[in-house]
Amino acid sequence: MTEDLIRVERSVAAAPATVYRYLTSSEGWARWQGIGADVEALPGGRWAMTMGNGMVATGRFTELVDDRRVVFTWGWEGHPTVPPGSTTVTIELVPEGESTRVVLTHSGLPADEIPMHTAGWNHYLPRLVLVAEGIDPGVDPGPG
Repeated sequence: MTEDLIRVERSVAAAPATVYRYLTSSEGWARWQGIGADVEALPGGRWAMTMGNGMVATGRFTELVDDRRVVFTWGWEGHPTVPPGSTTVTIELVPEGESTRVVLTHSGLPADEIPMHTAGWNHYLPRLVLVAEGIDPGVDPGPG
């Protein structure tokens, strides 16, 4: 099975500290991805997100650098090739004047999972941009 990497970037008209809050709290996370989240933002802390279709992604935080970097493992409950904790998502928050460049990489995915996860992150990062800029993105319809 070949592993590959996804990289998605977006600019946010908000400070890194603002974006960071949406990555490190259950309430914040649920505003931009899924219909619910359980976030324990500390190294080794559990992370879980429930999609509107009932799928649940889970993992553990492996690194948190205030207002700069969030790293966590990722996988789907009951999934045969991407089980919980089997891949890694790294989100870098790079200051750009009064804005922030969000750089997300997702590594360790099997090659056949790249298209679905790429579509997912390309759906969700714009939603993160909206909430960090103070805009309600509405109920998450999912990436498909």
